[in-house]
Amino acid sequence: MSDTPMSLREATDQMTAPGQMFELGDATVRGVTYRVWKHAPANLKQILDLSLTHAEKDFLVYEDERCTFGEHYRIAATMAHRFRELGVDNGDRVAIAARNLPEWVYAFWGSVAAGAITVPLNAWWTGEELAYGLSDSGTVVAVVDEDRLERIRPYLDDLEYLREIIVVSEDRGRRPELGAPHSRIAIRDFTELLGTVNDDATPPAIEIGSDDDATIFYTSGTTGRPKGAVGTHRNAVTNLMNLFFSGQRNTVRFGGGNVDESGASIQNSYLLNIPLFHATGCLAVMITNTASGGKLVMMHHFDAGKALAIIEREKITTFGGVPTIAMQILDHPDFASFDTSSVRSVSYGGAPSPPELVRRIREAFPLGQPGNGYGLTETSAAVALNGGPDYVAKPASCGPALPINDVAIVPEDFDGDEPTSDLPSGPDVTGELWIKGPNVVRGYWNKPEETAKAFTKGWLHSGDVARIDEDGFIFIVDRAKDMIIRGGENVYSVEVEAALFEHPDVADVAVIGVPHPVLGEEVGAVVVLRPGRHVDADELKHHVGTRLAKFSVPAHIYFRDEPLPRNPAGKVLKRQLRDEITA
Repeated sequence: MSDTPMSLREATDQMTAPGQMFELGDATVRGVTYRVWKHAPANLKQILDLSLTHAEKDFLVYEDERCTFGEHYRIAATMAHRFRELGVDNGDRVAIAARNLPEWVYAFWGSVAAGAITVPLNAWWTGEELAYGLSDSGTVVAVVDEDRLERIRPYLDDLEYLREIIVVSEDRGRRPELGAPHSRIAIRDFTELLGTVNDDATPPAIEIGSDDDATIFYTSGTTGRPKGAVGTHRNAVTNLMNLFFSGQRNTVRFGGGNVDESGASIQNSYLLNIPLFHATGCLAVMITNTASGGKLVMMHHFDAGKALAIIEREKITTFGGVPTIAMQILDHPDFASFDTSSVRSVSYGGAPSPPELVRRIREAFPLGQPGNGYGLTETSAAVALNGGPDYVAKPASCGPALPINDVAIVPEDFDGDEPTSDLPSGPDVTGELWIKGPNVVRGYWNKPEETAKAFTKGWLHSGDVARIDEDGFIFIVDRAKDMIIRGGENVYSVEVEAALFEHPDVADVAVIGVPHPVLGEEVGAVVVLRPGRHVDADELKHHVGTRLAKFSVPAHIYFRDEPLPRNPAGKVLKRQLRDEITA
């Protein structure tokens, strides 16, 4: 390899040339033509079949449990048959609401192989929020752990589509507590339902098209209830190819990769410390490792000290998820006493990351390449990736768009359906980032109006304000959506405001992001009380906590005697409020 690395453009052109693995082609989907990966698998079931090439390797590690790729394949295939026996047909919805457990992965791939649409629900949601997701998606079978079962139990009578609940125990030494039976919905033990897993088990013979629906990931909206982003098999497989391409391009340009000192390939070992119910955890981490033969090491809950012990024991090569995780591991007082020499990559996204973190990663992990990325639930994870020396050179950027994605900077007052060539351009031009590509979901489940607002002629209106420099690197400047990112969790201000407005003493409220050195942002609420009323911050936090997930509860509540500042149209000037508070 020469001292001067190949340029980004040269490597991209070489890798996407005719006849190469990452050759580009065209496909027309629902009337829109996209650039696509010409040699991508057709669907997720093919990814499950591909995993058998790694049959003898460890795939899932959870505490004292280990499951090889071969064992996982047979369990997933058997689970697919069980779903079909329960009446699950192509296109039916199977939800998963549980913490990261091996059964989460079994249920996902079993659902995929059964031809169902998998609905990962946020395990941190309250019972009411979970019930909404189950009802809105029309879920017929739900796989839950015991905690989630108890959360949704008070709402079972209202879930008209739900027929079966399959329960997983977190206590690996016993069967789950199923509680009282329900008059209409069967509540079953996961292990008992799975039954005998034969050594020759294979998935049902079901046809699955590239543009069939595969997943529904819920993403909170700027108004009203969460929206289910409907991802197709093409969307998920495109993201897989995006990540393979980006990793291979970095290796072509900078060397490295998962090899030992002799140059022999070593198994990727990923510390899974982000929830599988997010697009990143599921699409970018779990599916990618299923296809590539990577080992997923699960934690019951994240603890930096335990994570360091696992890195040493399991020879972890990759960890990250969100910047918070990386910072907590680096900041642990016993960091130096653990062997972390196996680490090859510390990658993250989903939250603003301080450039200083790049320097610290390079110092702490001599072989570790830092990486950052940008994507949304609506883009099936990755749109842009920045890694290795590129990230060191431009730590404030999330990288260039991937070859199958078109991106455009659109002015706030633009009213067209798709970007035009006469739009302002240049490295100093900022505007809303629009994204087009085969990884963009087809829309929101049963929400045509919301879909029409966010998607036009294949373009997603991201809601993020960005600029693109002369090298094509994207810089996220601000969020047009009224959203806070707390440690990788999206908190939509309107939902928290709606909960606070339900309190009888609150006259007006604005929810803003408050900078935090570890989480990126915390939730802050500026509250104006009704005349003569008195309430303290703890009461308001408890009020929100009974209505929304814990990560949405304001960490800071500021009481204000004056009216909230507003523009002539009546919109609260949140940036002004944020500046006043942070000052």
